[in-house]
Amino acid sequence: MRVISQRYPDIRIEGENYLPQPIYRHIASFLSVFKLVLIGFIIVGKDPFALFGMEAPSIWQWGQENKVYACMMVFFLSNMIENQCMSTGAFEITLNDVPVWSKLESGHLPSMQQLVQILDNEMKLNVHMEQMPHHRS
Repeated sequence: MRVISQRYPDIRIEGENYLPQPIYRHIASFLSVFKLVLIGFIIVGKDPFALFGMEAPSIWQWGQENKVYACMMVFFLSNMIENQCMSTGAFEITLNDVPVWSKLESGHLPSMQQLVQILDNEMKLNVHMEQMPHHRS
């Protein structure tokens, strides 16, 4: 941002999140709530498996014996999956609402040299287009 702002002082740089597909957003939301419910069950010591008439698995017994560690594991594992669901890996660049780079399409981030070259070319093209005479039909 700093390099681009110095080279092109008139460019306004805006950043925003590129939203993942709705199914991934819903999975992340569900995990966020499920994580808190599960941690609540661990802390209270209430066996959720008994509600369904099932025998508690050995991991549940281990979680009851190691509540702090179990809660931390649920929290961190759930956050890791939530972050994976919400991450698109997108790095999209538009100039005057025209896409000039897409990490989703190219598979990689542009180098600083590529980015400056892209912006130079786009700026020259914009100046050239503005200087062309306009014909009325």
